[in-house]
Amino acid sequence: MRKRRKKRRPQSDVELNLAAMLDMAFQLLAFFILTFRPAPVEGQISLRLPLPQATAVVEDGQQAGEDYSNTNPIQGLNTLTISVIADPKTGDISGLGIGESQVPSLAALDGKLKEVFSDVGNPFDQVILQVSDSCRYDELMKVIDVCTRQTLPDGGKLSKLSFVGLPDN
Repeated sequence: MRKRRKKRRPQSDVELNLAAMLDMAFQLLAFFILTFRPAPVEGQISLRLPLPQATAVVEDGQQAGEDYSNTNPIQGLNTLTISVIADPKTGDISGLGIGESQVPSLAALDGKLKEVFSDVGNPFDQVILQVSDSCRYDELMKVIDVCTRQTLPDGGKLSKLSFVGLPDN
């Protein structure tokens, strides 16, 4: 009887098929991307404008809010209010107002703001835009453009703009 001898094979490293693994990874990625459906709450982003921040006039060296004797929180505010009314159906601007007075157009708004800000005794250094909820973004940007072109009596540009939403009636 003859003994059979096993031939020893040289040991080699195990090779992984990397192409197949990558293919499977991309198939899983594609599956999860294509089947992902966000919950309704996650899909809706409520874009609300931040509340306006009041800027109070303070004496030199005094910090804002240090005057505890002031019982009127609005006293000392140098805020000009501009109202932007939009057509609820189209979103176009249907009316403009500065304070309590009506302004017929953007050109008239520009002229009125130049008149207000050219006055050296002008107390205004910030603007609050009251904007209708239905106002289109491009229409609002036209008003913002008119406001940011204004020059204050000290030569600086008007840069303090705040926004407040106006509900449509």
